[in-house]
Amino acid sequence: MHTISPSPRPRPSRARLRAGALAVALVAAPLTALAVPAAAVTGSAATTGSLAYTARLDIGDGTRACSGALVDPEWLLTAASCFVDDPAAGLDVTEGAPPLATTATIGRTDLTTSTGEVRTVTKLVPRTDRDLVLAKLSRPVTSVTPVALSSTAATAGESLTVAGYGRTTDEWSPLTLHTGTFTVDSTATTTTSVTGQDGAAVCAGDTGGPEVRGSGTSAALVAISSQSWQGGCFGQVSTETRTGAVSTRVDDLASWVTDTAAKTDITDFNGDGVEDIAVSDPEATVNSKAKAGVVRVVYGGGAGVLELNQDLDEVAGGTEAGDQFGTALATVDYNEDGYTDLVVGTPNEAIGTDTAAGFVDVIYGSADGLGQGTHYLHLEEGGASTTGSLLVSSPEAGDEFGAALAAGTTAAGEPYIVIGTPGEGLDGEAEAGEVFYLRGSTSTAIYQGKSTVSGTAEAGDHFGASVAADKNHIAIGDPGEAIGTAADSGGVQILSHTLNADGIPTPIAGVAQSDGIVSGAAEAGDEFGASLSVTDYRTSSSTSDSLIAVGSPGEDLDNESGVSQADGGRVVILRVTAAGAVSYTEDIHQDDTDVQGAIEAGDRFGAQVTAVNTAPRAVSSAATMHLAVGIPGEAIGTVAGAGAVQTFSLLGEPGDSDFWIQAGNASGLPGTPGTDQQVGASIHATGTSLYIGMPYGPSTYGALHVLPWSNATGGTVATVTTYAPGSNGLPATGVRFGYAAR
Repeated sequence: MHTISPSPRPRPSRARLRAGALAVALVAAPLTALAVPAAAVTGSAATTGSLAYTARLDIGDGTRACSGALVDPEWLLTAASCFVDDPAAGLDVTEGAPPLATTATIGRTDLTTSTGEVRTVTKLVPRTDRDLVLAKLSRPVTSVTPVALSSTAATAGESLTVAGYGRTTDEWSPLTLHTGTFTVDSTATTTTSVTGQDGAAVCAGDTGGPEVRGSGTSAALVAISSQSWQGGCFGQVSTETRTGAVSTRVDDLASWVTDTAAKTDITDFNGDGVEDIAVSDPEATVNSKAKAGVVRVVYGGGAGVLELNQDLDEVAGGTEAGDQFGTALATVDYNEDGYTDLVVGTPNEAIGTDTAAGFVDVIYGSADGLGQGTHYLHLEEGGASTTGSLLVSSPEAGDEFGAALAAGTTAAGEPYIVIGTPGEGLDGEAEAGEVFYLRGSTSTAIYQGKSTVSGTAEAGDHFGASVAADKNHIAIGDPGEAIGTAADSGGVQILSHTLNADGIPTPIAGVAQSDGIVSGAAEAGDEFGASLSVTDYRTSSSTSDSLIAVGSPGEDLDNESGVSQADGGRVVILRVTAAGAVSYTEDIHQDDTDVQGAIEAGDRFGAQVTAVNTAPRAVSSAATMHLAVGIPGEAIGTVAGAGAVQTFSLLGEPGDSDFWIQAGNASGLPGTPGTDQQVGASIHATGTSLYIGMPYGPSTYGALHVLPWSNATGGTVATVTTYAPGSNGLPATGVRFGYAAR
């Protein structure tokens, strides 16, 4: 068999082997040129396709090799000792990106073939009580069935099958997966002692490999390989004949594996496992240039702060007055290296003599933070670093490329970026609008009238003024769309990530008010689609549905007295199924049954919306599907424009779950309502928190407040984290800090 390489020193006492301790601990074997296959210590190579859930890990581009076991489409179990320089000195692994670049090959029992799937390991989650980590993969593995964890410990005398890609009797680095039979000697709290039969031994390179009870679909993972005497392994002294080993138990960890896999991802620019945050101030002055814009980054765990502006090497371009760098933000691990990347929109950037043409930068994360490794990917129409539709497009004055951004990964785990260009002129129609979609080698333009996208590009549509997406679907707002003679009534285009014959995301539906899907009339100034948010929706029968929140802040609605209130605003919830069926599920507004607040002129309820599924792997419920609605024009008492945020469940009647957030109330949002503070103008949801930006005061430079969802939904009030210039290590400068945050 095979696993990691021998060390002359034992591990610390917590990892030492019972019954006298083994003379050696395994550490990852360096990779060399692969030798010709030969008979292994463990006997014959594994049958093609069997034990396909066994993974081969290349750590540090040939520095070490280990094995692992696929236990979830996105996660492997393997040994912590694979990721430390000296296992004898300790097994402490930091949660986050692996210290050395790591590639996993799963389902390729013969490494000379192209079967199976190859993935990058992007995150490690260690156990502190044993030699074990969960390793997250860059994309789900779809062609291999994960092995189930056993619910019972190994018992003395039973036989287990052990697999790995480590050394054999006469091979340093075999080309095939090998297996052997081991008898269980004893089981302790976190370990199991086993002995190889018929000459089988755990060798260098096998560490982290699976030890299973049963075979085929009935196989259950009992343990993973950890330490061994390595008797008979290639490179071991000939006098060492012992085939005993100590393995790490996993039979008691099913809940830990399930809970870890179910957690929503965090923003982690430096890969240390602690959540980071990027906050923009697009009106900040940089080097005496007004409204040049900055993005300030606060690394979690006290790891420091960073200012990003266009005068730095890690950002493209140069600072100019009015650029408004950071008007839009998004996050995604675009290069799939385990570090979150920051996508920054600068829609007012002049390109040549074309003012407000706009551009976008993807600033890459690294172990040292944003822009400290590979700096960035620069995107602009016709830019040298672009391809496809983006390359053949030309920047023009007023395009506002990057005015809206969305980013994430598809259901297959492939990263994408959606870029709104609402000022784009098409076929002589000024400000018709266009959207660019980037994913892998795909760089394509989307606009009304292209392929089967509904509608016609018309002046002032502002297609792409808002964009949103999840793993299943994309939504594009065109709030300037005229429906009949109703100017600025607005509409929304819904697409899937599947590319159609024309090479664009497949259009599903164009939605507008009075179209038979959404209730209400299309009226001038409704701005249906001015704000959008999309989130996964899981049912008992489907994992590929989405819910879309559509803000219509210009909607005129009658109050309880029947008097029309201009720009009172409303939000509509749409459901999109995996099959592409679009349905209208809810209409939310103030004065609705049991909903707090009253419809008033100028409230602009729905000017911003943000939705999140806090448990994306579970069947969705009212408790896990959250919606926050910004009401920046809301008057609090006699305080005009103070603003508020209202939260709801995306499921059920709005009045059953709504909660009101204003400065100084029970939510924990600090301060007191102030004139034109416009609370609700900047909101963003994550799986753990609701971000509320207050760029218009009362703080001198603006602020961002992070409310745990328990606060934001009327539960237990926990500590609110506030980021503001002059605190948290941030310099005391700025104008509209909190304008956007991710």
